Amino acid sequence: MRRPATLVTLLLAAGAAWVAARGPLSRAPSSPAAVPGHADAADAERAPRPRGRDASSTGDSVLAAVRAHAQDAPVDGHGEVVRMLADDREGNPHQRFLLRLDDGTTVLVAHNIALAPRLDGLAVGDRVDFRGDYVWNPKGGALHWTHRDPHGSHRDGWLRWRGRTYQ
Repeated sequence: MRRPATLVTLLLAAGAAWVAARGPLSRAPSSPAAVPGHADAADAERAPRPRGRDASSTGDSVLAAVRAHAQDAPVDGHGEVVRMLADDREGNPHQRFLLRLDDGTTVLVAHNIALAPRLDGLAVGDRVDFRGDYVWNPKGGALHWTHRDPHGSHRDGWLRWRGRTYQ
C-alpha cells in the first residue's frame, strides 16, 4: 500500500535540508506552459529522446508543474546532473541528485533504490531522461516515483542514463 504523505514529507524535508545548506533552487519563468500528453511506458521506451537545448520539448511538463505548484504531477523530461547528494537512508533509501533542466530550472531527484537499481557512477555533467511525479515545495521541487509501482496502481516511472533504463 502506498504511503504518499510519508514520502511527500520525506521529500520535502530532504529538499529543505539541501536548500538550507546550499541556497534556494532556481525558479522557472512565470509565463504559462502547456502540459504535453504522456505516452504509456512502452511508448516511452520506443520514443526518440530529444537532444540539445530545446526547452519546449520534454521539460514543459515539469515547468508547468512548477508554475502550478503541483503535487504528485506526472512529468517527463531530461536534464543535466549539477550536484550529487548523499543518499537518504531514512525509511526506504533514495539516491539523490539535482538535475538542471534546459531552461535552468533545478529539481531534486529522489530515486528509490529499494525498488529500482542505483545509477552507479552517475556524475555531475551527465544527462538523465526521466519519468516520474513532481512535488512542488516553496524552495523548488522534487521528482520521485522514478521506478515501477510494485502494486500496479500507479504510473511506472524511470530514469534513463547512458542508454540504460532504471526502474
